[in-house]
Parts: sequence; C-alpha cells; structure tokens
Amino acid sequence: MKKLGNFVCKNKIMIIIISCLLLIPAFIGMEKTKINYDILVYLPKDIETMKGQDILADDFNMGAFSTVVVENMSSYDILKLEDKIKEIDGVEKVVSLSDLTGTTIPKEMLPSEIVDKVSKGNSELMLITFTKSTSNEKTLDAVEEIRNITDESTKVGGMTAMVLDTMDLSNQEIVAYVVIAVILCIIVLMLALDSYFAPILLLGNIGVAILFNMGTNIFLGNISYITKAISAVLQLGVTTDFSIFLYHKYESAKKKTKNKDKAMSDAINETLVSVLGSSLTTVAGFLALCTMNLTLGRDIGIVMAKGVIMGLICVVTLFPSLILVFDKKLSSHTHKPLIPEFNRIKAFTLKHYKMIFIVFLILIIPAWYGNKNVNVYYNLDKSLPSDLASSIANTTLKDDFNIVSPEIVLVSNKLKNNDVNEMVSKIKELDGVDLVLSGSELANLGIPDSIVDSDVKGILKSDKYQMIFINSIYSTATDELNSQIDEVNKIVKSYDKKSIVAGEGALMKDLVEISDQDFHNVNYTSIGVILVIMLLVLKSISLPILLVCGIEFAIFVNMSVPYYMGTTIPFIASIVIGTIQLGATIDYAILMTTKYLEERKNGTEKHKAMKVALDNSVNSIFVSGLCFFAATFGVGVYSKLEMIGSLCTLISRGAIVSMLVVIMILPSILLIFDGLITKTTIGFKKER
Repeated sequence: MKKLGNFVCKNKIMIIIISCLLLIPAFIGMEKTKINYDILVYLPKDIETMKGQDILADDFNMGAFSTVVVENMSSYDILKLEDKIKEIDGVEKVVSLSDLTGTTIPKEMLPSEIVDKVSKGNSELMLITFTKSTSNEKTLDAVEEIRNITDESTKVGGMTAMVLDTMDLSNQEIVAYVVIAVILCIIVLMLALDSYFAPILLLGNIGVAILFNMGTNIFLGNISYITKAISAVLQLGVTTDFSIFLYHKYESAKKKTKNKDKAMSDAINETLVSVLGSSLTTVAGFLALCTMNLTLGRDIGIVMAKGVIMGLICVVTLFPSLILVFDKKLSSHTHKPLIPEFNRIKAFTLKHYKMIFIVFLILIIPAWYGNKNVNVYYNLDKSLPSDLASSIANTTLKDDFNIVSPEIVLVSNKLKNNDVNEMVSKIKELDGVDLVLSGSELANLGIPDSIVDSDVKGILKSDKYQMIFINSIYSTATDELNSQIDEVNKIVKSYDKKSIVAGEGALMKDLVEISDQDFHNVNYTSIGVILVIMLLVLKSISLPILLVCGIEFAIFVNMSVPYYMGTTIPFIASIVIGTIQLGATIDYAILMTTKYLEERKNGTEKHKAMKVALDNSVNSIFVSGLCFFAATFGVGVYSKLEMIGSLCTLISRGAIVSMLVVIMILPSILLIFDGLITKTTIGFKKER
C-alpha cells in the first residue's frame, strides 16, 4: 500500500490529466446507456405471464396496447382519426365501435352490453395496439405522436402512456436531484471541515467518480430510471466519508512532517487500511440486491456496488492529487470547524448506558411490529402525480367506463366454440368481472361476422391462439384482483391446460408474489454476507452479531415510522431500504467498535475505552451521517415521483436513525456485553 501512496504523490499531475481524459468516454457511455422506465420488464422471463407477453408480441403482433378516450367526435371523424393513427410508425391496429357501425349504422342496433361499455354520452373508446413492447422506444414515440395529433379532449391511457410520463418527469427532475444533493452536502462540509475550499475539491472528486460509474453502465446495456435517479445521490452520500477520512489523515500527517508528499503517502496508506473493510460491507450490502428475482435489484445492486468501488479508487488517487496541487489554496481558506464536540451526549451515553440499554430492549417490540406491518402498495399508478396526462386518462377510464384492470386470456385456436362460450359464461359469473369479450361472443351477441372489421378479427385471433378480453372492476395488485385471476386461471386451465392469463393485472399479481419473496431473500442475504465480512475484519464471533442487531434495530425504527404515521410506501422501497441502510451505515458501527477494541486490547478499562472510542468517532459518524442525510433528504422532498421520493426519504431518515443508534445505543451494547466480546474475539487475551 505504501507503493500506491508514493506512486500517487509522484504522478499527481498525470493522474489529474488522465482522470480528465477519462471523462470523455464516461460522458459517451452515459449518453449511450439506455434507460428503462417500465418496472414490469424486470420480472423473470420464464414465468407464465411473461411468456404470454411474448405470445402477444409474436403471434398477434401486439407488443402493447392503449385504450384511448375520444370526446365529441362523430363516427366519421373517429374513422378519420383512426386512419391518421394507423400511419404512425409502431402502431399495428386501431379499432373502435365505429368500425362496427361505420357512418351509416346507428349504434342502437348493436348489443347494449358492448355499446354501454365503449360509449358513454359524448365519449367513445378506441383500442390501439403497437408492434413493440410497452417501454420500447418506438412504442413511446408512437404514443407521443398520438398525443401530438390530437387535442386535450383525447386521452391516452394504459401502461405505455404511464411509462412515457414517468420518463418525461424523471428527465425533468434528475438534474435537480444532483444540484439539491450537492448544495446540501456543501453546507454540511463547510461546517465540518476546516477549509472553505476543501468541500469543492471533495465534491469535485466524488463527481468524477459518479461520472465514471454512470459511464461504465453502458456495459450493462440499460439501467432503470430508479437506478439512474438515486445512484448519483447514493454514491455521494455513501462515499463522502471516505474522502473526509483521507483529508483528516492528511491534515494530521502534515503536523508530523513538513514533506507534503510524505504526509499524503501516509494518509493514503492509513485510509486504505481503515476504509477497506467498511467499503467491503457497503459493496456486499448492495450486491445482496442481486439475489432478487425481480432483476431491478440486480440493476441497482451492481450500479451502486460499482459506484462504491469507483469512489474508493478516486479517493486514493484523484483526491490526493487534487489536494497536493491545490494545497496552498486549501491553507489560505481555513476556518475553525463549526461542528460541536457533543461532550454532553458522550457523557450522558457513558453515565446512563444501562438505562439506554433497557430503553433499547423496550423499543425493539414496537419497532419490530411497525416494520413487519408497514403498508406497501404495488399499483404503479399511485407512484405518479395525479395531474399527469396518463393519470387523468386512467382515472377517466375508471370513473366513466369502469375499466380498471384489463386481463387477456390466451387459449388454443383449436378449442371449440361451444367450449369457449361455456368458459366465457363461467368467467362472467365471477365477482368483479365487468365484461368478457371473445370472437365467439360477438357472434352470440348478434354481430354478424361480415360486419366485423378485419382489425378486430386480427386482434382476437391468430394462427395458434384466440384471445379473450376480460375487464375487471378491481384495481391492480389488490387481493380481490389477485383472487379473481386465480379463479380465471382455474376455469381456463380446465378447458386448455396450456392457456395463459396475461395482461397488466396478471403481471402485477406476479410482481406482488415475487416482491414478497425478494423482501426476505435480500434481507437474509445482506445480513449473512455482512456478518461474514465483519467476522473476518473484526476477528470476533460476537461483535458482528451485536453490530448487525444494532443497525437492524435502526432499520426497524426507520421502517416503522410510515406504519405509525399511517403512510403507505412503494413496494420497491420496502425491499431495498433494509439492505441499503445496513450496508451503508454499518460502517459507523465498525468505526466506533474498532477504536473500542483497540483500547481494550491495550488494557484500558472498558468505560475509559468507550470514552476514547466516543471521542475519536462521534464527530466522524455525525458528519458522515449528516452528509448521507443531506444527499438524499432534498431529493425525497423535491421529487414528484413517489417511487424516488419515498425511497430517498427512507434513506435519509435511516441515515439519521443509524447515526443516533451508533452514537447512543451501540456504546451501551458494547459495555453490557464486554465480557462476551473479550472472550469471543481472536487475539484479545493474548494482546491484553
């Protein structure tokens, strides 16, 4: 490690130049990395509903569909609009009631069951199918073009419209996320460091690391909009303390030697030794997300683990180079740090550690209960502002046409009409089913095959399959709809074992079930991996368990806040927050514990050892926790995307809760279990 320190000091100018040159491919990589705005594509490819999506795309040439509400238009105008929409690249078919009636047949001649469902007053529904998938660029462009050629009275609903609005809003906000995070972090660092110029160098260094991380995402092919939105602020919050540590070590080393290169070389070596273990736990915590069946976890996990590694590399190469080059400027802009010493808190913690431990034991129960029972929603509509075009359209479909959760059943084309009719009749009898539509059902309703438009026939039948549309009045991702889908599955499987229930409702049902599994898998994996790493770092059997218990308590407290406040949070936040908070804030516990162990092994009495540990770590923990809070809190308040806002709010609150737990509760745990720690830590007795 000494060789690395010496190399950096000798080649500081070259390192800065190379870093600047590497920003060019980083920007190119960022530009070329595709962003995915559809969470459902992260479902496993081998589940039945995803296979159904493939059949819709391959056999029906229907990668996606949108339901459109047109208002105050005659049949003639609707047919003209259909022709315009059909010309848009990416549109496959466009059908409406006017395709059955044309401009001469009165709507009243058609069955009321169909007319009432697709026509209300001056409004009429139009179904548009697209050749590509929901979040495909061509489909998104097609929906945008449909909006461009129509006025505000035409509302485009469906998943693609939601994805398009999510993309537009995310792109508008993402720059603001970084600006807010940087401003708040600068304020914290100005208070914490002894130089007005140091925060600029520190954040500049982290900014370069973030750009390197975002640029190398090109090798992943694409990342989710959630990953793009939170990765920069998370990387800023998680890696800031690495930079602060090196800066403090350098300032301390300068007091021992006049040679700045020697001081920086020593600082680099000490930083690597000190933060390598803690950075490993952070990386491991993020990589635990890769165990999720919902591959969004792998997306976030890989990007964030890579970001921590990039941050650490820049901290021991680029940041020292910048400090050495601008050392005179740093020295000329010094001030006294404004962060207090927290002497009263330290004294209170030491004096009342037994009482604090009892309070800790009492609070575990409500914290655990709140964490276990926190309310989570899966309906993606709820994560978007209600004034977006897609939200307004979907609300109109729900309120005026009672269209909430369309489902699609795919059965063999060889199935007899009598069997299909019998199957449809059974599905109609299910609670919450509002409409069932199939090719055979049109004939039963008295609509001659001769007047059925070819586009309508093409939607309902292919060479291998026939399609049945089901409209449910139940909202997606609810227990009622999930039970209904189970009943539909039982019915259709009894007629065709290879049949598939697809569509948004079925996909969301799978999302609920898979997410529930992921919640447990991710938490257990992250705890297990971090326990093993700490076992190797601390060389103790008991300490990893005690430290993880402390941070897990902080996670329970954080997650129980929404429960006791009556707030419902997005499902993805509930899955990843535990792993992120554990991986990112266990460092605080390791920092204090390492110093406590060092003092105890030197023969210091446990209370005095804890005082030294508190004196040496509280300020660092406070600044680190405050930076993590600052990097995410502003985004949580600002973002209109609740998927982003809720996650950042949980992370920012988690940083503060973990910081308080480590400063106040962890010392009581270490003092209470000191006897166990001394007996289960390798080399303790020998060194003592």
